[in-house]
Amino acid sequence: MCTHGDHSTQEPAGNSRRGFLRNAALAGAGAAAVGVGGAAFGVTPASAAEAGNAEDAARHGGKSGKWNPDPTSLQFTLAVMPDTQFLYWGSQDSVNRTPQEESFRYIINNSGNPDNNIVFMAHLGDMTQDADPSSFEQVDKAFAVLDQHGAAYSVLAGNHDVSGDDSRGDTPYLQTMGPQRFRHSKTFASADETGYNTAHIFQAAGRSWLLLALDWRTTDQGYAWANKVIKAHPKMPVIVTSHDIVASPYDDNVFPYESGDPENNAVIVGNGQVMWDKLIKENDQVFLTLNGHYWPPGRMTQKNAAGNDVHMHITNYQNRYFGGGGMIRLYHFDLVRNTIDVETINPWIMAQEPETRTQLAAEIAQVTGPVDNFSMPIDFDERFASFNPVPVRPARPASKELVKGTLAYWRFDGQGAPGTALTAGQTIRDLSGKGNDLTVVSLPGAAADALTWSADHHPDQPAHASLKFTGGRNPVNGSYLTTGPKAPLNTETFRSGYTIESFVMMPLDWDSGRNGNASFLSRRGASGAAGKHGKNTDPNEPLAQFNITNNGREPQFNHYPLNTTYPTTNWGHGLVELKWWHLAVVNDGRYTRLYVDGAPVVDNPNRVSQGITSLGLPWLVGGHEYAGAVDVVFHGNVGDIRIVNRPLSHDEFLTAE
Repeated sequence: MCTHGDHSTQEPAGNSRRGFLRNAALAGAGAAAVGVGGAAFGVTPASAAEAGNAEDAARHGGKSGKWNPDPTSLQFTLAVMPDTQFLYWGSQDSVNRTPQEESFRYIINNSGNPDNNIVFMAHLGDMTQDADPSSFEQVDKAFAVLDQHGAAYSVLAGNHDVSGDDSRGDTPYLQTMGPQRFRHSKTFASADETGYNTAHIFQAAGRSWLLLALDWRTTDQGYAWANKVIKAHPKMPVIVTSHDIVASPYDDNVFPYESGDPENNAVIVGNGQVMWDKLIKENDQVFLTLNGHYWPPGRMTQKNAAGNDVHMHITNYQNRYFGGGGMIRLYHFDLVRNTIDVETINPWIMAQEPETRTQLAAEIAQVTGPVDNFSMPIDFDERFASFNPVPVRPARPASKELVKGTLAYWRFDGQGAPGTALTAGQTIRDLSGKGNDLTVVSLPGAAADALTWSADHHPDQPAHASLKFTGGRNPVNGSYLTTGPKAPLNTETFRSGYTIESFVMMPLDWDSGRNGNASFLSRRGASGAAGKHGKNTDPNEPLAQFNITNNGREPQFNHYPLNTTYPTTNWGHGLVELKWWHLAVVNDGRYTRLYVDGAPVVDNPNRVSQGITSLGLPWLVGGHEYAGAVDVVFHGNVGDIRIVNRPLSHDEFLTAE
């Protein structure tokens, strides 16, 4: 620990408690805490401390669940525990393991909770205040809670655990928390020759992650070892933990809570700069660093030699009530949302009945300031691409996608160079062999590049190609495609059910006025001409339209079933631009369901809708008809389209493995 005003000072382990609190500007906080109860900052007598531990264990049943994280889930949590030194202060009458053990139980119990899926815990050093062997005896008992359940964790030495650098030789820290402690750990990878620098590999999101736990003062030999470990695991993302990396240049009662930038309020100085130069800067695998030592908490982002972001965070709450009370920070990784959500909680306080908490305790049950609770957007695939690129799924031949009942399958690979235009009258074959070929139609005044071949595609699309439509309305412009006048698909009514799939992407210049309600697939024929009437019926709209609405780029499938005179409409959520989406409509002969990337949308009506009404007219790709004429052309890319005369399950979709 050190105050923000003196980043480089190492405080002697033998300082008196009062002197230490005065130097750290904590005397007032210490006195206030003692006034609340005798356990504050480790002043509980030994007998009372042991009784408190026993009482707490009894209240919680003294039990923990199984250590059971899911290594395949794309959502997982890294738990971080900073400086717990005030819980372990020399003689037996200045120790209280209860808060830390409660946090350990929380970590174990939430390893198997899919909402947390805690896969690993990293302690950031300053485990004790005085490095006394008796303090480490108590630390040993606390960490036994993790050991007994096979929990995965790492530790490292802070300046209150040791003195000097990692060449110091034997210490109570090393005897208690050295590499020998991890001999049965499945995540322990290796240690350097000193034992003060260790490497750990945990499994999460279907891949291996390397975490380095480095001494608070690492020497050149330690850095050489760490560089060697990273190079020995060239495809693993790396998290570096140490006690002193980035510092806090501000007071926690002013900044960043009332001013400034909470995303860049830390600074890299002294030891942190050495670590950056000798380890982090040149190793692109390092994307996150975590340290304690300083307060208040803070964070910064710095570009490495490869030009990629390294997120560097301080987390430390030893200046809060009860020395932080074993507080933990949870880094919730979400590789689906490409986000790390960070929250800071105190399981010891949270386990107490709310009505029994003192005001000071209640304040640290959850800490919610901008440097304590925040989200970090990070595109994991892009960030890790330089050392472990995501394998590109190869294109699949059309023959593998012709499932039973396929009536039409259109794809756009191998027919034209990307960027070149399709011309009026050009044909795209129906690969199902059913004769539903498409022909290009260009509206008067259409630009030469209104419809072009493109290499863009959804990552799970069978064909690595698409068509790029540049269309709109007012005035209607562009080119589209149509089935022939005698195509078998024109008269198909799908009485037994159907599946219609496509891939779409909207560009950044998509505009609701010009491009909204444009269909990427529709069936010609006005509903009024088919005798449709009643609620929500527009007599001029087509009998089926699969489009992107003008209400926030929402996918919609609107069709007129055989069994009703009015339409059924399935409606999805807003789709962002420049992202490929797989859209599928599935009808089982009774109900119609719209899926976006395999997930059902909220507006799937529980209304019987059998088949799709037909007037024997063509289907359009990229065109939308109103009152018998094309009134708008799609704007964006359209990939593979497949129409099947039966309901398909998810494992039969075009995106399936």
